[in-house]
Amino acid sequence: MTAKDPRAGRGPLRRLRGWGGVTAMAAACALTASLTLLPLSHDGDDVFGPQVTGPGATRAVQARADACTDPEASLRPGTVAGDAVKKIQARGKLIAGVDQNSFQWGFRNPESGHLEGFDIDLVRAIAEDILGDGDKVIFRAIPTNQRIAALENDKVDVVVRTMTINCARLKQVSFSTAYFQAGQQVLAAKEDHSITGFNSTLAGKRVCSAEGSTAYEALEKESFGSVYKDEGDGTAADRDRLTVPNQLDCLVRLQLGEVDAVVTDNALAAGQAAQDPAVELKGDPFTTEYYGVAAKKGADDLVARVNKVLEDYRSGGSDSRWMKSYREWLEGGLPGIEGPPAPKYRD
Repeated sequence: MTAKDPRAGRGPLRRLRGWGGVTAMAAACALTASLTLLPLSHDGDDVFGPQVTGPGATRAVQARADACTDPEASLRPGTVAGDAVKKIQARGKLIAGVDQNSFQWGFRNPESGHLEGFDIDLVRAIAEDILGDGDKVIFRAIPTNQRIAALENDKVDVVVRTMTINCARLKQVSFSTAYFQAGQQVLAAKEDHSITGFNSTLAGKRVCSAEGSTAYEALEKESFGSVYKDEGDGTAADRDRLTVPNQLDCLVRLQLGEVDAVVTDNALAAGQAAQDPAVELKGDPFTTEYYGVAAKKGADDLVARVNKVLEDYRSGGSDSRWMKSYREWLEGGLPGIEGPPAPKYRD
């Protein structure tokens, strides 16, 4: 049965605010659509990274790690340079998979043209430690659903892109210790009082999430009767309407009235709400998740080195580099955080 086009008879619900109205909304659409084709730089090299494809793009949700009881536990910090670290040092550049569309996390500043954000600060700290210079970075934009494939196919050394540590992903990649705590939450229009959170008020609503995200996994487990999977005749107009390559696409669809709600990390949703005051977080976070720096499976020397960087990054209390970055980028949308999550290490 062919699904009825949910956009029929609907116009945009509201104008995009914070990025300059309708014109900026069109620019945001174009930026997201071309994400895998654009080079990224910030006092570094411009690189046209090829679109990442492969089995890792689709297997992440399906894989299940055996005997995984504490996924946030990582290798102890170390400074020994093995094959992974030596490869970076020989190249003279750290290649980092990042986002350029997540406001306050990894985004292109429209005024300066520079790539900025909380995740970008951390990438620079890793490059500074390994190469002695935080500018020795090649940034590559990676859609949500291609983060694992980028590592498996050696397109990047690390992924620093609000990536949740979990048992399924540990089957395919290695993670550092946690550098941020987040949770899944619902984002919807302020004027829509019928949606109160991740609950039965989503019944019959069109809900958007990013492919390969923990938000999509949550909806697969409990959808509350919402419509969250793309259906229809498979035409270009019908694909990627509810399950999108990048989470920012969900905000654009919400602004256009093509979906009723978005499920995503509250840390990302706070940035989206800062971009558009017409949307807001609904209810409370319904999961507890931790972001980690991802590396290729088996790159233990690089993981240990990143964990050493994170130890230094967290140290200093309120004067730590972590807290300084938090205050600069995240405090406005996520106030009240007193520090990073404590690291866990394997015995």
